Amino acid sequence: MLRTLVGLSAVLPAVVASPYQLHKRADIDAFIEKENPIAREGILNNIGADGKLVPGAGPGIVVASPSKEYLYTWTRDAALTFLDLIHEFIDGDKELEPLIQQYITGQAKIQGVANPSGSLEDGAGLAEPKFNIDSTAFEGEWGRPQRDGPALRAQALIAYGNAILKEKKDKVEQNIWPIVANDLAYVGQYWNGVGFDLWEEVNATSVFTISVQHKALVEGAAFAKALGKECAGCAVAPQILCRLQEFWDGKQIISNQPSNGRGGLDLASILTSLNSFDSGAKTCGDETLQPCSARALANHKAVVDSFRETYGINGDRKAGQGAAVGRYKEDTYQGGNPWYLGTTAAAELLYDAPYQWDKQGTLEITDVSLAFFKDVAPDAAVGKFKKDSPEYKTITEAIKGYADGFIAVVQEYTPEDGGLNEQFGRDDGQPKSVEKLTWSFAAFRSAAARRAGHVPPAWGSDSSASVSECSGDTVPGEYAQPKPGDW
Repeated sequence: MLRTLVGLSAVLPAVVASPYQLHKRADIDAFIEKENPIAREGILNNIGADGKLVPGAGPGIVVASPSKEYLYTWTRDAALTFLDLIHEFIDGDKELEPLIQQYITGQAKIQGVANPSGSLEDGAGLAEPKFNIDSTAFEGEWGRPQRDGPALRAQALIAYGNAILKEKKDKVEQNIWPIVANDLAYVGQYWNGVGFDLWEEVNATSVFTISVQHKALVEGAAFAKALGKECAGCAVAPQILCRLQEFWDGKQIISNQPSNGRGGLDLASILTSLNSFDSGAKTCGDETLQPCSARALANHKAVVDSFRETYGINGDRKAGQGAAVGRYKEDTYQGGNPWYLGTTAAAELLYDAPYQWDKQGTLEITDVSLAFFKDVAPDAAVGKFKKDSPEYKTITEAIKGYADGFIAVVQEYTPEDGGLNEQFGRDDGQPKSVEKLTWSFAAFRSAAARRAGHVPPAWGSDSSASVSECSGDTVPGEYAQPKPGDW
């Protein structure tokens, strides 16, 4: 018989005072208070047309970095950045609304730009990963297509559309729905095709891409219904969810199929859970890889632990302690270093999970997730624990402390001016690769927001259902050039 979690509350002082929290909570509070406005300015400086560091960028165009190598706009990076900005707008930052509207208008133009991936006529051009900052096509060699972009852009526009639907339904129908309709049609038609992963290296089927496509169609079906529109492609959401289950190998998530000779552990799987996070979820759904799910937590441990001996700067940071996190341990790009956004992502998942347990009123430890829990609470055992129990409080506080440990790592390797590059050195912690990466700034602010209890709107993960047998069913799409008017 499995033993219950007995007497764990007695070890609370040991957990709180343990090395899992590399810095006191007050230190983390102070760092976030200092870095958050720097990160906000860093994002805005990289968005045209008024971004101070990206002259020549069109209105609402997100430039990945002012560094020459990344002086382009990626559909994925732009969507993820604006998804965070739109969540901030929903939380009350109304100053961001004109910029959000510029982004939407700019994406309407980009959808119609013929490019090496194709054109809007059959939708294929929507999977073009990047464009010049004046919104013209990038004609050079690149890893294309990348099929996550349309789904992520749809998510961002749906979030804003839902936020203004009651007051400005006519603007949503005129300026937002035509763009979203194209992207949802693309997902419904092309989801079953291989493409390059979010790191632009592996031409395969990616867990991140499959997951964001599923979420976009679930949200898209509800959005279409609210507008009295049709979304034929949304009907394949259950098939995509079925495919998503194939990335779980029983112990961890294998991020790409095929894995291209790698072990399969990849930051992409943690980013998958962050995007899938449903603030209104009634259960810790393994199927959608919710942050509080056994699969997400077991995978978090596996991915983070894979870097503990990979990077010299992780030194004595043992299991259960915050550590520097990169993309995947076999990485050699720019020296294969930790990424700021990887380290904040590891923290963010651990802020999301307690939020979900608090909302649901129960925390469950299973055989799958037990090893994760034992890292932060050595007496942890399989069982269910209600929110008002001492065990629940001890475990959740330990996990929040563990999350703060990752923020402490970022703090240690952030330069005094607060600028966040793409990477920091695996052996010396010095900033590496391109400077002032927009995604690094956005990822920091997202983690800080979750720590503070600010979460994105619910998206209906509980309403999605898989099918008993997977198929590659697709739905032919219909596409038209969006023509947004004034706002």
